[in-house]
This record gives sequence, C-alpha cells and structure tokens, in this order.
Amino acid sequence: MALTINVPDTLRKSVEAASNGKNTVLYTAKGQPCYMNVLQRTDLAAAATALGLANYPAFTVNGVLKSELLIGQHIGSSSNGEMVSQPGVRPVNTITHDAAVALARANGAGWHVMTNAEWAALIHWCILNGFMPRGNSNYGRSSDVLTEKGVDDVTGRLALDTGTACTWTRTGSGPASWRHDNTPFGVADLNGNVWEWAPGMRLNAGEIQILADNDAAAWNGTTGADLSATSAAWKAIDGATGALVAPGTAGTVKYAVSGTADYTLVRASGATFEGMTNPGVNPVSAAALNLLKAHGLYPVSAAMGGDGIWLTLTGETVPIRGGNWTYGALAGVAALYLSGARSYSNTAFGARPAFVL
Repeated sequence: MALTINVPDTLRKSVEAASNGKNTVLYTAKGQPCYMNVLQRTDLAAAATALGLANYPAFTVNGVLKSELLIGQHIGSSSNGEMVSQPGVRPVNTITHDAAVALARANGAGWHVMTNAEWAALIHWCILNGFMPRGNSNYGRSSDVLTEKGVDDVTGRLALDTGTACTWTRTGSGPASWRHDNTPFGVADLNGNVWEWAPGMRLNAGEIQILADNDAAAWNGTTGADLSATSAAWKAIDGATGALVAPGTAGTVKYAVSGTADYTLVRASGATFEGMTNPGVNPVSAAALNLLKAHGLYPVSAAMGGDGIWLTLTGETVPIRGGNWTYGALAGVAALYLSGARSYSNTAFGARPAFVL
C-alpha cells in the first residue's frame, strides 16, 4: 500500500504542538491555510463574573453558547477571493466594511470578520492578564518603544529608525510584545498597522446600537447575520435597565462630545477612551454600563493604555478598531473610531478573519 501524507493535517498538528494548543490552522473553502488563535470561553470567565454575566457575550451566537472562538492570528490579507490569516504578508487595506464582510464570508461557513464583540473579548483578556500589546503606531515602529519595529511591506526590511516612509508592516513581523499575550503565539497587530473593521456595532445619530451577543458572527455559508444599514437586528440599549430595545426608543444610551443629557456618555472626539464620563442627571445605569463594557464601548478600567476614541454624531458610523501606523499613543487594542461610514475605504482600513463553529 502506498504511503499517503495528509499535508494540511500535518501542518495543523505541527502548529498545535508548537504552540501547546494556543494556535491551530483552519482551511478556507478554497483550501488556503489560516493561522488562528484559540480563545476559550473559560479565558473570559472572570470578566463575565465581574460584569455580573453568566457568560461573556462574544461566546453566544444566535442563542447557542460556544466553548471557543478562533481569531485570526494575523490581520487578514486578500488571497484568491478570500480573506486569510497568514504571517509575513501585506494586510488587506483600502476595503469598505461591506466588502470586508463579503471577503471573509467567502472562506465558507463559520467564517466572518472579527466582530466588535470579539474585539471586546480581547480587550478584556488583555486587561485581565495585565498586558496591553504594542504595535506599528509610528511608521513601522512602536510609538511606546521606538526600538521595536516590524518589516516594512515595501522594502522587505525592518522599518527605518527615522520613523518615516513605512506604512504597513508585514503581518506578524513585529516582536512578541506586538501580540496580545506577549508571546509568539498571540494575536498579532491589534495595536496599529491598519484600522480593522469590527462588525456588529454602530452609531446612528449618536445612539449606540449593537447586534445581541455575538450574533454578528453568524454565517452558514449561504445566509447569516444581517449587518446592513436597514437590518432589523440592530438594537439600542435602555439606559436605565441595560435591556436591548428598538432603536429610537426613549431613554437609550448615546454618545456625546459634551453636555449632561440623560443616559449619555461624554468624551471629546480624539481623546483617550478611559476619560469617558457619565454625567447625566439620570446617568447610564450600572447594568447598562456592564453591557457596554462587555462590548468594548465603555472603559473597563481606569488604565486602558491611553487608547483613543473618535466620534461623529450624525448619520450612521460603523467601528474600526486598533489604530494605524500614524496614531501614536492613541492607537491600541481598545482604540475605537466611530467617525466613518460603512462605505469608507482608504489605505489604513483593513479587517481580520475569525471563525466560530
């Protein structure tokens, strides 16, 4: 009998063995390998307990509780009509929100752009474990530690000491401190490089709206979460109770850049996230704040690395997260930019694939 070697299975097994199970390899519909980080529900158990929740919301999709999420270890790159997670390549860029969603879904059932709820899970993981990753926030270098560099995508060499010319760095090319767990097996480039679309949340005329739990991740290969501007799945948050309610309902939670309106969270656009206030005569309740924290929309602690928040309070804006190569200290895993329409695209806008069974 001839010996048959299953190359993909060999690759997956070698990656899992080398990382002690922290990483695995999944294959797209066209057979392209994707390097993934395994995020267990138990990893966020303490965060859920602190928020008074039975389970962290990112692990519930359409009412079904999941034991794990698989997060792209690398910012997505576009390959053969799919969005893959691979090291040492150019991150996908100049892509709109809806095009990013379609590119990730082309990978097959279970695949999606990493959602806002999944971003929030990684924010909480970093805070729980006392490490906020650095990254390409200063033209190929870390703005916090300028000697930390990634590989310039254009030259194929480490970024210049001068902090000029470099834009994107190749995926995963920075040091371990550019990964969420400060090891070679962590999720890379959550801080800087390119902003990443994070579906499942939006502002609409300043009103905070989300899809419940992690329903934004749903995709069976044919149908899935309706993330469109007119979707009936969008829900606002009752400022007094934290319940999900119809958009436009009286007393829902909103963002503002000034003032003391009821159930309104206030922070100047372009300021640090952790300085957000809750100054209304009728402030946002603890229950609503806990839900917002679980979705990465209110400071989890007083020390979130100085990451920034940007707000536009007219029309629909959808989130990009993490910062890019120009944002300096305001870039970071908790950085939240809510000043762009879903139709926006430029060289600094990318996305990351994720997978849920």
